Amino acid sequence: MTPALDLLKKVRAEHRIHSYEHDPKAASYGHEAAEKLGLAPAQVFKTLLASSDKGELLVAVVPVVGSLDLKALAHAAGVKKAEMADPAAAQRSTGYLLGGISPLGQKKRLRTFIDSSAEGFETIYVSAGRRGLEVELAPSVLAEQTRATFADIGRA
Repeated sequence: MTPALDLLKKVRAEHRIHSYEHDPKAASYGHEAAEKLGLAPAQVFKTLLASSDKGELLVAVVPVVGSLDLKALAHAAGVKKAEMADPAAAQRSTGYLLGGISPLGQKKRLRTFIDSSAEGFETIYVSAGRRGLEVELAPSVLAEQTRATFADIGRA
C-alpha cells in the first residue's frame, strides 16, 4: 500500500487499482501506464509540481498526452509566475519518487489544480504513489480528496 491508497481506503472513496510491470528505460511514465494498461492516453493524468514566484509549491494534474501550461497554472493560482519545481523539492514535499508522485496522500498538503479536461471523463487514472501503480477514480473524488480546483492548465 501507498499513502495515496491508504487515504482512499480510509475515506472509503470508490476507486480501482491497476498495476503493470514498470520498465526503468521507459521515456514517459504516463505514456507507459497508458500503453501497458490499454488506456486512452487522454484519460491518464500525470502529477507535476511547480514553484510559484513566491516559492509556493503547486500541484498540477494534467493529461499525459499534453503538457502543463505554466502561465495558465500561475493565473489559476493567482500568482505572477510559475516554473517547474526542483525535483528534489518535489520528492521531499510529496514523499514520493519522481515518476510515482501521486496527487493523493502527499506529506504536505499543497494547493492542487486539475486540468478541466478531467471533468469530461467518468473516471481518470493517476499515479497511486509508485511507478507501475495507477489508481482509477472519478475526477470529483480526486478533487474532493486533494481540495483541488479544476482549471484549463493543460496544453495539447
